[in-house]
Amino acid sequence: MLSASTCVLLVVFLLAIAGAAAFFRHRQNARGGRGGRISGPKLAWLLYAVFLWFLVCPLVAMDASVPFEARIVLGAFAVSMWLRGAAELYMLYVSRNWRPPYGVGHDLGCIALVGAGLVYTGEKWAGALDGRDVWALALVGLVLVSLGVEVAYAALFHQAVEGRTTGEDGVWFADAEQERFRRINRLTLALNVPLYAVLAVLLAVGIGG
Repeated sequence: MLSASTCVLLVVFLLAIAGAAAFFRHRQNARGGRGGRISGPKLAWLLYAVFLWFLVCPLVAMDASVPFEARIVLGAFAVSMWLRGAAELYMLYVSRNWRPPYGVGHDLGCIALVGAGLVYTGEKWAGALDGRDVWALALVGLVLVSLGVEVAYAALFHQAVEGRTTGEDGVWFADAEQERFRRINRLTLALNVPLYAVLAVLLAVGIGG
């Protein structure tokens, strides 16, 4: 279903980002990195979101074997996410004024963007769908679900830290040991399982199809 080059890049990037995640966790938890310690469930979610939003979506959008209409939707979303990523890194590590509501606003904007893209390409999805169409729609649906999950996480985190995400002592990650993050970590662990399972199935079908 996906081209051979896309399949190879997906595997390579997955291995690379998994290694980067392990290094990142060691730096945050063992060396006291900026933003605080990060729990296992939250690291898994960060890995998932970065891989799906920043790597899977643009790679699929550039794959000519994927329905063109889905490529438009996923490509527009990927561009929006890469722009957000650059801005967020600057605000976290340079200006140090990042607040979760900014991310929530962008997530909601992305949901509207993807939804508008589906409406714009609606004629494609209103007719008979083949296997590639169903696969592409399922991936777009997973993106929408993941954005909704991120909105919930950001709102809960903002409440837990009482908005203290800015300045030198800003907290950006949920620690495994602190009571205020216990509910967030439990929820993240519970949702990681189905989210990873669905993505794994989609990638297996896309690579094997």
